Amino acid sequence: MGVFDVAADAYVRFMGRFSAPLSGPFAEVGLAGVDRSARVLDVGCGPGMLTCELVRRQGASRVSAIDPVESFVRATAASYPGVDVRGGTAEDLPYADDTFGATLAQLVVHFMRDPAAGVREMARVTVPGGRVSACVWDHAGGRGALSGFWRVVQRCDPEAEGEATLAGSTAGDLTRLFVDAGLREVDETLLEVRREFATFEEWWQPFTLGVGPAGAYVRGLNQIERVGLEGALREEHGDGPVTIQAGAWTATGVV
Repeated sequence: MGVFDVAADAYVRFMGRFSAPLSGPFAEVGLAGVDRSARVLDVGCGPGMLTCELVRRQGASRVSAIDPVESFVRATAASYPGVDVRGGTAEDLPYADDTFGATLAQLVVHFMRDPAAGVREMARVTVPGGRVSACVWDHAGGRGALSGFWRVVQRCDPEAEGEATLAGSTAGDLTRLFVDAGLREVDETLLEVRREFATFEEWWQPFTLGVGPAGAYVRGLNQIERVGLEGALREEHGDGPVTIQAGAWTATGVV
């Protein structure tokens, strides 16, 4: 999670612009059939985009959230004072067995140190009959929120790794993780979001904040390389508006 050890505001400006609109549809799927009185957990909450949606639906006193990045923990706790916000990792959740009616991880599985262990932990802390859900951008299918960026990067730098090989980024990946964790009635769908940016600069500038693998890649370029990449991206997208249509593989299963 080192590439996310950044200020909460930087994350919001970079990925929050996509994860915030995704949180509503994802919560709709992840809370399907879950009682409004049930406790729910946001795993890898970041600065609280999904937490906000869970609070709206369940009430702050029924929501818990956890993240390994201290700046994110502080930001979420400050924004939602009624939520139980803790520091910790998905692979070692500090909750008792059978605690939550639903456990959700939005855009997190592909950055877990051990995705299989993380999903098993999510299942462990969820009550029998409760729901476990996760979503990951369709990086491998070229429909992720950052796919357009990585396509241009890899044309300029064929050795750049991108994010297409990360866990959950390919159709069926999340289903396999869920089935292996013992979850049943597993269903995988593709949720889509659309964002429009008035100018190229509005879309591009957050890539320079050093957030995630994309931000780390940009930060690692020298000045000439960065100017070259920016020019290639501008040639691809134009001066604006820039429209991003993104899809995230989303799996749900029952404990």
